[in-house]
Amino acid sequence: MAITASMVKELRDTTGAGMMDAKKALTETNGDMEAAVDWLRTKGLAKAAKKSGRTAAEGLVAVKVDGGRGVAVEVNSETDFVGKNADFQKMVAGIADVAVTQNDIESLKAAAMGGKTVEQIVTDAVAVIGENMSVRRMQALEGETVVSYIHNATAPGMGKIGVLVALNGGDEAFGKQVAMHIAAVNPASLSEEDLDPAVVEKEKQVQIDIARESGKPEAVIEKMITGRMQKYMSEVTLVNQSFVVNPDLTVGAAAKEAGATITGFVRLEVGEGIEVVKEDFAAEVAKAVKG
Repeated sequence: MAITASMVKELRDTTGAGMMDAKKALTETNGDMEAAVDWLRTKGLAKAAKKSGRTAAEGLVAVKVDGGRGVAVEVNSETDFVGKNADFQKMVAGIADVAVTQNDIESLKAAAMGGKTVEQIVTDAVAVIGENMSVRRMQALEGETVVSYIHNATAPGMGKIGVLVALNGGDEAFGKQVAMHIAAVNPASLSEEDLDPAVVEKEKQVQIDIARESGKPEAVIEKMITGRMQKYMSEVTLVNQSFVVNPDLTVGAAAKEAGATITGFVRLEVGEGIEVVKEDFAAEVAKAVKG
């Protein structure tokens, strides 16, 4: 039987499955719509696709270092409970192992893992565990020495906040201290040179507007802005921040004492930037009952 586009669309609308999966299901069942739905359910594809619209803002960040290269990967789930699931943790650890050899998130999703792609492994896990999941972000870092750190680790190499620090000189112990600082303080950039000029200009304009409210002369305001922008840089740039290990020093000064130069860092926190729609308790229960 010829499989038409309208048949594929009808099956996709019914199950939420992808176009190629819907077409394959119809082909395998000779165009029988009910049988095709059952085929997709058997494969777990309909169930996984239906869950893909749910917000996944929990999960884990995993870090992995191999020589002078480190990666941090965020894999999301719908609930924190799944992040504590041993099977989910095993999957995330495997994805991190694969990520060390990949350059970006798209190549990671397409990379082979256990005879399947990473993306297919996650889709299969959705069907088994019953929650929407996604490999959301991956960042890599290279350097003479790359140190990793997980804040409040849920399992080895994974937790809610993952940090990588690249150093020239120094030692791993100092790198670990810097990584802990980054986890706690969350700097916007390594130094002033790395800050987005648009962000700097916006902050400067805000400070100018605030200063002008005081009614002071422009010459005075100009000096006020210089001081305020210096304070801003000391708050958002890593090398200018007060080092949490020794607040009498900036991170940059501490690095100099340790004989190190910090060349880069990565910080990933689970769920950053994801808007979570809050539901009332009754709505959550009703949604859970419906599946």
